[in-house]
Amino acid sequence: MEAVSPRFLRQTLDALEADLPAQGIKIGMLGSAAVAAEVAVFLAGKPGIPTVLDPVLRSSSGAALLEPEGLKTMLDQLLPVVAWTTPNWMELSVLTGLPVASLGHAEAAMHHLGRSYPHLTIVATSGDQERPIDQLRLPGGEGHNGEVYLFAAERVETRATHGTGCAFSSALLCHLLQGDDPVSAVRGAKEYVTEALRRAPGIGHGHGPLDLLWPLR
Repeated sequence: MEAVSPRFLRQTLDALEADLPAQGIKIGMLGSAAVAAEVAVFLAGKPGIPTVLDPVLRSSSGAALLEPEGLKTMLDQLLPVVAWTTPNWMELSVLTGLPVASLGHAEAAMHHLGRSYPHLTIVATSGDQERPIDQLRLPGGEGHNGEVYLFAAERVETRATHGTGCAFSSALLCHLLQGDDPVSAVRGAKEYVTEALRRAPGIGHGHGPLDLLWPLR
């Protein structure tokens, strides 16, 4: 794996913007602090566009996917300019410095993160837990705790879990662009990923792919 250069990334973003301006933006693995900073600069010039950050920090096998300096850039430059973020429990713990090992821990960490970024809507995902209950925290304003909604789903026993976080955050953005309110958008994204897990084709070795095209079949 080799991270793309910040210069090439910016050229790509500018080319896309010139040809087909974004109506919504979803951000996944960044790899380096320089790339994260370049994305933050690009987003700062796009106020009002729905943006969803999946803060990819480590792979499911434990490999680091963002260099240590990148975390500081994410906290200082990227989170202030995105509207949504969808960390799992491990990522939420890293972002806040708080332990996250239960629903109560996750809610406390979400409030901590939300008080630091009052504009931010947060979804704490828990698909890797025994009880996959996601939590949505709406912005509560400066110094206040926002409302929290819970979304339970059945646990699907499968090894085809590659890219579940990416699929969820992408589906969430699609629902937002369709005009769904936050609660409906999270519910729809969760239902989509759960069914994609259930219908996974079971191909390849290790963590295989989901059936992301199931609504078309």
